[in-house]
Amino acid sequence: MRNPPTLLSLAIDSAVINFSRISDLSFIPEHILLDLFLRTLKAGKLNEKILKLFIATGKEEILSVIESLNIRQNLVPVLPTRCSEKF
Repeated sequence: MRNPPTLLSLAIDSAVINFSRISDLSFIPEHILLDLFLRTLKAGKLNEKILKLFIATGKEEILSVIESLNIRQNLVPVLPTRCSEKF
């Protein structure tokens, strides 16, 4: 018989589903944050906003996983909206 999921596992799954409501991850312990990051990747939910949340934590283990997977933020150049002779 299969064991029921733990409360932590259910909470992480819920966080992955409802990531749009999360604005800060800095209070989450590093081992839970790593599991959350890996499950976010597995679910295909990692986007630029979520990546910024993980990077903003400054946790070394998360930053090293991001670096080892060669994940980078997109740097979109800002183009002028109008062209005139005066700058």
